[in-house]
Amino acid sequence: MSTFERDPQLLKGVLPILVIGLLGTAESYGYELVTRLQAAGLEGIATGTVYPTLSRLEREGKLTSHLVPSPSGPARKYYRPTPAGEAHYRDALAAWGDLGGVVHAVAAQREEHQ
Repeated sequence: MSTFERDPQLLKGVLPILVIGLLGTAESYGYELVTRLQAAGLEGIATGTVYPTLSRLEREGKLTSHLVPSPSGPARKYYRPTPAGEAHYRDALAAWGDLGGVVHAVAAQREEHQ
């Protein structure tokens, strides 16, 4: 189990970035996106975690969707980022990088004092 999966608040903060990032490489339907997240390292992520994020990002105008007929059941809702979603992704990735720099600086200070 990854650190993200043990800390729901951390996962909640980073999941939209991961979702938009993956959808920016290839549109996906919900379950397929879950398997892509699992393959990327979030092995224990549940579908019940991803679907609310997809819905919220779509309501916020960061994702768009369309239905595609499925040979094995009901039509699948495929998602992809909107231009606003791509901008959010770039901004969030930059903020994540800045935060990572602060975390590393604090960790380095701590190491110096031990």
